[in-house]
Amino acid sequence: MFDLTDLLIKLIPVFPLLAAIANGLLGSRYSHEVAHRLAWGSVGLSFLCVIGVFADVLRTGATHEVIAYQWIFGGDLTINLAYLVDPLTCVWLLVVTGVGFLIHVYSVGYMHGEAGFTRFFTYMNLFMLSMLLLVMGNNYAVLFIGWEGVGLCSYLLIGYYYDKVSAAKAATKAFVVNRIGDAGFLLAIFLVFINFKTLDYTKVFAQLGQLSPDMATAIALCLLVGAVGKSAQLPLYTWLPDAMEGPTPVSALIHAATMVTAGVYMIVRNHAIFDLSPIAMQTVAIVGGCTALFAATIGLVQTDIKRVLAYSTVSQLGYMFLACGIGAYTAAVFHVMTHAFFKALLFLSAGSVIHALSGEQDIRKMGGLSKKIPWTYRLFLIGTIAIAGIPPLAGFWSKDEIMGHAFVNHQFLFYGLAAIGAFLTSFYMFRLTYLTFYGPSRMDHHTEEHVHESPMVMVGPLMALGVLSVFGGLILGFPPEHGWLHGFLAPVAGVAGGHETSVATTLLLMGTATGIAVVGWGLAHFLYSLSPSTADTWAAKFSGIYTTLLNKYYVDELYDFLFVEPTKRLGEFLDWFDRTVIDGLVNGVAQMAEWGSAGSTWLEKYVVYAGLNVIGLSNHLAARQGRKLQSGMVHHYAAIIIAGIFLLALVVQLILQK
Repeated sequence: MFDLTDLLIKLIPVFPLLAAIANGLLGSRYSHEVAHRLAWGSVGLSFLCVIGVFADVLRTGATHEVIAYQWIFGGDLTINLAYLVDPLTCVWLLVVTGVGFLIHVYSVGYMHGEAGFTRFFTYMNLFMLSMLLLVMGNNYAVLFIGWEGVGLCSYLLIGYYYDKVSAAKAATKAFVVNRIGDAGFLLAIFLVFINFKTLDYTKVFAQLGQLSPDMATAIALCLLVGAVGKSAQLPLYTWLPDAMEGPTPVSALIHAATMVTAGVYMIVRNHAIFDLSPIAMQTVAIVGGCTALFAATIGLVQTDIKRVLAYSTVSQLGYMFLACGIGAYTAAVFHVMTHAFFKALLFLSAGSVIHALSGEQDIRKMGGLSKKIPWTYRLFLIGTIAIAGIPPLAGFWSKDEIMGHAFVNHQFLFYGLAAIGAFLTSFYMFRLTYLTFYGPSRMDHHTEEHVHESPMVMVGPLMALGVLSVFGGLILGFPPEHGWLHGFLAPVAGVAGGHETSVATTLLLMGTATGIAVVGWGLAHFLYSLSPSTADTWAAKFSGIYTTLLNKYYVDELYDFLFVEPTKRLGEFLDWFDRTVIDGLVNGVAQMAEWGSAGSTWLEKYVVYAGLNVIGLSNHLAARQGRKLQSGMVHHYAAIIIAGIFLLALVVQLILQK
């Protein structure tokens, strides 16, 4: 029987795939106009398909499992390229395709005139395909394909300016650090198959009753390692700030709205496993809380507009992990959605600033831009108020829910970490706003002469994200803990357990959260608007702390000392060992054969002289043939070894038969 929803599900990843193939193979044969229309048009079509699927799931409450084709089957293992679409999948699909579409449209203006224009959109579409596979897969194998796909595409997009050394290094760093997390994820997949003989989510979750607490902890912690790498948590967060070397739309798409939330998706999708392990849950909460506070402190003093937002992203991801660790899975997903709105808005607005200033990213060389690029200023301010957690904008509702859940369930340590992080977030985001848009201009004369507002193809997506940043929290999560999103996700994410909250307590917590954000705003206003000299005085007075934060606690230098440099030295030693010892042995054997050949020639002359030329000729030929065996080619040696194994097996078989 024909099912329109199943057809739409199959088509969702197909459109970006076709666009990537077309632009990748044929992009040089047609204009940039055709290339970008294919790119954003394909994502737009996927978004329309998602809307249709979402409407069906919302109306019927049904969960769809669609098999595209049988992929791997044999023995106990059967893996299909299949999709699972339920409320959790729908949420991520809406974010990925909806926000992704706006970013693709914005990129048309931002990347205009770039030599690699078509290549950029090819990578963007490949990324969209990978992210869609990641969230739609009905088993761990398809999830892992999408997981590795977004890792590869992030490498390509971060290193888009491949002739720039810093971009190439940042791309390599992101790729290598993510491999550490992926190793843990692979171990989790192996443990799942060993225990359940299947990789399908529904079959695994149906058998969780047979899983021992120790094995549940092992699987959950291995999954957490993968999530920590992909979602840039302590201690594997260092790749994300460096990833700002890529074009600004890449920062908005990959490092704000989609890829970095993959770890949160994986934890929420596997929450039934995490719920079996209090140790794993506590670890998730500790990692999230510490990351939220740690990254926020670094953001206090950064001077690159995109790096401030990068550390903000790391911090906000920490909030999501903290929510998962205390069992508030719906609150975590809620914050994923609101964060996608305001962080994409902030990154794209920052890109508009950079575009207006001809590539300048240092906020110390900005100032006074509010009147020169008014639309960008207003929209950036909306994003700032939203992320600061000031009502009624989107960030307030999701952040307040996370903090409130921690408080009413007596998780006061995590509430304290979240509260301090919220204060710091408000402070550094308004610091960024004041230094960028207010006060006297600190731009050089040539740059200031050419400042201009971005074209509508860039401002339009900012307006849409601005509307979502204002009203998204109210639409999705009001009233607190009982909003539409909570009911929609209840079948797959569960209802957050814990103590009932009275109206008075709820209002008190909301007022406290608001007060924290307003105090952060007030301090930033005092230091960077009313009394700018005070900020410089404090920086000089606490120069040790300021320098430490400016240098990001020297974590990169520590990692270089502990891991990078020793690994380089090990590589240099292995290279020396290979050239000197291994090649020396091989060359020595070949030299011996050469000597044997030379000796054979001398012996031949002697034997001929003695009348034994037949023996001399045979020795000469034997040495010549033996010399050919020492070619120095590894594959020749491998072939000889394999042939020897077969001969040995044949001899053993003959002996056994006798």
